Amino acid sequence: MKKNNYSYIGIGFIILLFGILFIPKIIDRIQNNDVVRDESRSDFANENRDHTSDLAFIEVDGVPKKVPVFSFTDQNGKTVTNEDYVGKVYVVEFFFTTCPTICPRMSKNLVQIQNTFKDFENFGVASFTINPAYDTVEVLKEYATQYGVTNPHWHLMTGDRDAIYKLSNEGFNLYSAEDENAAGGFEHSGNFALIDKNGFIRSRKDDYGNPIIYYRGIASEEEQLDEDGAPQEITALKEDIKKLLDE
Repeated sequence: MKKNNYSYIGIGFIILLFGILFIPKIIDRIQNNDVVRDESRSDFANENRDHTSDLAFIEVDGVPKKVPVFSFTDQNGKTVTNEDYVGKVYVVEFFFTTCPTICPRMSKNLVQIQNTFKDFENFGVASFTINPAYDTVEVLKEYATQYGVTNPHWHLMTGDRDAIYKLSNEGFNLYSAEDENAAGGFEHSGNFALIDKNGFIRSRKDDYGNPIIYYRGIASEEEQLDEDGAPQEITALKEDIKKLLDE
């Protein structure tokens, strides 16, 4: 029994000594930023701790991808930035008003989506023209009227050409390019990106558990349409917008 008591006393003495010698040093290192916590992941966790949907965050090198900083002019002559969309769920597209192929269908699908969520003040759309030389504020205003854009948070934006192409190809990885051999003189993917209230790119997962990343803005010829005449991918997008609005 005495041997065991001595062992306990020895262990207790070691713990006490550790506390006296090392804990103050650890505290001092933290206060002097020698020990750094991963702020970015901590902030991300705090910012999204209440999210409830099953939609994936799109990650690049393990980091959730956020909407880049941008600043352009919309169809009303107003300067619009990424900060104007904070707190809103929104859809992003790249288009041009003289597009003879996919843009009209994309615009009609977005109008359907707009009308589905007409009672939600925190839903919007961000449309960036890839032909800013032609698509002036006046042209975009006329296009918005033609297609029935009524949501005050649907901004059709124009501005610096290089900034738009960088935002498209690098910021969202939604392909856009000038091509004199393409119909209308431009190429673009025809995909939509879905953004949550905190500015993160989100999507549903495929059957294998991988994020689909983007939503097709047009229907293929063999794809079934829903009761509103929208392709299944647009129906899925509507469902996912609702999930993000409920977060």
